[in-house]
Amino acid sequence: MPKQTNRKNEHVSLAEKFYPRQHSPFNDIQFIHHSLPGIDVADVDLSISVAGLTFSAPFFINAMTGGSDWTGRVNEKLAIIARECQLAMATGSISAGLKFPDMADSYRIVRQTHPNGLILANLGAGHSVENAQRAVDLLQADGLQIHVNAPQEIVMPEGDRSFCHWLDHIQAIVDNISVPIIVKEVGFGMSRETIQLLDDIGVDAIDISGRGGTNFAQIENYRRKDYKLDILEDWGQTTPVSLLEAGEVSLKTAEIIASGGIRTPLEMTKALALGAHLVGLSGEFLHLTLNDIDQAITTVQQWKETLTKIYTILGAQSTPHLQQAQLILRGDTAHWCYARGIDITQYSQR
Repeated sequence: MPKQTNRKNEHVSLAEKFYPRQHSPFNDIQFIHHSLPGIDVADVDLSISVAGLTFSAPFFINAMTGGSDWTGRVNEKLAIIARECQLAMATGSISAGLKFPDMADSYRIVRQTHPNGLILANLGAGHSVENAQRAVDLLQADGLQIHVNAPQEIVMPEGDRSFCHWLDHIQAIVDNISVPIIVKEVGFGMSRETIQLLDDIGVDAIDISGRGGTNFAQIENYRRKDYKLDILEDWGQTTPVSLLEAGEVSLKTAEIIASGGIRTPLEMTKALALGAHLVGLSGEFLHLTLNDIDQAITTVQQWKETLTKIYTILGAQSTPHLQQAQLILRGDTAHWCYARGIDITQYSQR
């Protein structure tokens, strides 16, 4: 088995090993309740358009895996859930499928299983325009995620050590690939400075993917045989903090996607109220899929019903209306905002 293929198996098994995490930074966010919603449950529409793509619900199956026989079977199960629940789905990084052609089917299975679905390909920021096009073609993808993961690469024993050209590579992909381009962190969050740089080069969407979900620094540190880098396992910004950072940027082209430690419909709603246009879940879907696919489908349908009910309580007929919901910020999230000069009262008085 090629080392990269074995690494893909390790990533999935370790992501499940370290599931779940108890504390959620979304506990720092609370909605202000108003007693007269002003709408009916039947008034709510969960569909949303982001980066020119139409999503039937404000959440999707975010990038996870592929690159081995086993992870190919996981991708197939995830694609079944996506098909049965009418969800969009992103694959994990397709680099293994490009490097090892016999592993390409572990990604193709997603399109084969969900032929009419909205599928996103995924590739690292160090790749060329040619590889980006190959990744899109492999899946007949509707969009392309470019992931940025410097802390993971640093901790990964066999990881990349060169990052100086990432922004140039992303710019070239934006300029030359016809499908929507989404730049995605992998669980370390984003700053307003990073978001501004990405918006300036014209990306279609930015997935801020904050700390609080699958911890790739922890996963890669576990894989290290010696010289552990556990001091980096708490690196980065949480998802709520990253969304608040994004709220300080006057975006010209990009729309914001939230992921990283989002597990429940209430946390999805909080992320959307903080400014996300769409929510991605990885670890929660992986956990559900590895346990019972039929129960996973039932759970996702329940999520949609619960979202509709929460939207109703908040008087939000659609996802954009959530950004009028009033929020109280407290705890570590409020402390971060104070240090960064973010006025938290704007969220309680809108």
